[in-house]
Amino acid sequence: MSNYATNEGTARYRERSKDTVPHDHFRESQGLWMSSIGFGSYLGNYDEATDIRYRDAVVRAVELGCNKIDTAINYRFQRSERSIGKALDILFKDGKASRDEIIIASKGGYIPFDGAPPRDMRTYFIDTFVKPGIATPDDMVSGSHCMTPRYIENQLECSLKNMGLECIDIYYLHNPEEQLQEVTREEFHKRIKDAFETLESKVSQGKIRTYGTATWNGYRQEPTALGYLSLEELLGIAKEVAGEENHFKVIQLPFNLAMPEALVLKNQGVDGQMTSVLEASWKMGITVIASSSLLQSQLSKNLPEFIGECLTGLETDAQRAIQFVRSTPGISSALVGMSNINHVEENMKVAKIPPTSIDNFVKLFAGEEE
Repeated sequence: MSNYATNEGTARYRERSKDTVPHDHFRESQGLWMSSIGFGSYLGNYDEATDIRYRDAVVRAVELGCNKIDTAINYRFQRSERSIGKALDILFKDGKASRDEIIIASKGGYIPFDGAPPRDMRTYFIDTFVKPGIATPDDMVSGSHCMTPRYIENQLECSLKNMGLECIDIYYLHNPEEQLQEVTREEFHKRIKDAFETLESKVSQGKIRTYGTATWNGYRQEPTALGYLSLEELLGIAKEVAGEENHFKVIQLPFNLAMPEALVLKNQGVDGQMTSVLEASWKMGITVIASSSLLQSQLSKNLPEFIGECLTGLETDAQRAIQFVRSTPGISSALVGMSNINHVEENMKVAKIPPTSIDNFVKLFAGEEE
């Protein structure tokens, strides 16, 4: 059995889930069948009770048709990765899923604590990163972000260990635009190139399958903004590193009813023309994963009435917000934070309903204008 997600494995999972969710809940991207609702693991306390809830929530999500799981090493001080690892162990041992059916993504870039905040940040950083030769204070930006080759390599190995995996399907540089707060764009491109070279080497070693950038502001700003990211430039750097066969294949950015920039803001240049990041990604063959589908629960209640009139057949505002994201052309999966089984069961009901039609999707924007 493969130690990473495959076309055969994800197709098998899709077929096996047909009595739970319809086939159109899955989208084929980068050769994998990916659930249109993905499991997010950002929020939550750093305690054992939350660990257990996350573990059980992941198991339940996979049972209900979610095979896209997203995390980062710094989420809940590495506890989210470890909870996911325990859930995967249960799923695999109980025969509820196999490794080649589940798409796992993680991120590296921010300094992660180990289970809980340290008593002394400086001592922790020196003991954990400086003394072993992993990073130096000069490697850091904003006191918390680093993406040097040695650091990224270390963080990837830690993530693999946390989740008990041999390979991660998607590995993101986490908010690389953070670097632009302190370095020139020329230096930023050099650092990105060094990071991409490291990630390509990890693909060759079988530690990851694809890589990309998981951002907050980078793809949602005007080109004149300090932290703006050009997808065309990043892909160009990846091609410079590894040619047309490079593995820069996925990006992640916030997209929801309150943050629609990926769809409506024409801030990405493609062959001399400006277009949205969703259209640019489609033209470049890059998968787009939406984060913050509920804007950290802020969109789970009190939505305007016209939204419910366009996004029909749903019971709650949280479900409507998820439906908006998964129905947007160009979005492969809508990540939703699900820290307990009740959230999983409510959110995964959306998967049973077809994505909103283009006609209703257009009416949604017309209603907003009114």
